[in-house]
Amino acid sequence: KIISITGNPGSTLARESDIHVDAHVSQEACPLGLAPTASTTAMLALGDALALTVLDQRGFSAEDFARSHPGGSLGRRLLIHVSDIMRKGAAIPSVKLDAALTDGLLEMTRKGLGMTAIVDANNKPVGIFTDGDLRRAFENGISVSDTRMREVMHANPCTITPERPAVEAVEVMENRKINGLLVVDQQGTLVGALNMLDLLTAKVI
Repeated sequence: KIISITGNPGSTLARESDIHVDAHVSQEACPLGLAPTASTTAMLALGDALALTVLDQRGFSAEDFARSHPGGSLGRRLLIHVSDIMRKGAAIPSVKLDAALTDGLLEMTRKGLGMTAIVDANNKPVGIFTDGDLRRAFENGISVSDTRMREVMHANPCTITPERPAVEAVEVMENRKINGLLVVDQQGTLVGALNMLDLLTAKVI
């Protein structure tokens, strides 16, 4: 079938169409009445209305849009998951509960995330230590050589699971006012880590 939208119901296209939508305007906005102005606006409005109607009837979702435009900003926001951008394996900063603060600082320096996880014997995070915690430790006069990570860490760190959308990690960080997240599996085992720079690099934000 031919479906058309024209400003002239008597045109050849309109007459040959099975369905015709009349977009006629009585006068153009151009002072001379020559340049397409009001007619182009009417055509644009009708096209948008039809597109939105089809979108609604088909139940087209944001996820459908993302799949159609995977390289766009919405596509990246909805299709990229935490597992796609998190640091894995040896790149995850972590130390044991009884590790010296000096060991934690070395781990933070090596991994470059501005933080380190503190894990128990089962590799489950029980705490986190960040650059900000280090500054506060120095302000409080803590001895780096005599301090253990369990003494300066933040217990019960904020975590996220790898299958969550990366945009959710952004929301968690913004709401909690933090710059990094630890990633755990369903059993609570540490499997990754990421920070705001990772999300920026992946163009999630």
